[in-house]
Amino acid sequence: MKTIIKLEELGLFILGIYLFSLLNFEWWWFLVLILAPDLSMLGYIFGNKSGAFFYNIFHHRGIAVLLYILGCYLKMELLQLLGIILFSHSAMDRIFGYGLKYESGFKYTHLGEIGK
Repeated sequence: MKTIIKLEELGLFILGIYLFSLLNFEWWWFLVLILAPDLSMLGYIFGNKSGAFFYNIFHHRGIAVLLYILGCYLKMELLQLLGIILFSHSAMDRIFGYGLKYESGFKYTHLGEIGK
């Protein structure tokens, strides 16, 4: 089952790349920004609860899709870019087993414990 989930996430990551290709940004922007959502891990400086909250906000696909759709509706490519980066990054993370975090600690995710 894990292989199927990883393949699904790979498909979503490729979808993100395709959606990015429809925007008027240079490709290097995708490469530079794809790891930016991980800056949300700085929330762990203030404890597990804050860390999980900020991490989950920046890794939640629902929020990413809403931002992308809002960007399409408002014809704001920058907002579309933000949605695509968050969407693609969360798919990439899930390929490697990093899911949304529980408040009990960074290694506890909705996909299971990291490192097991």
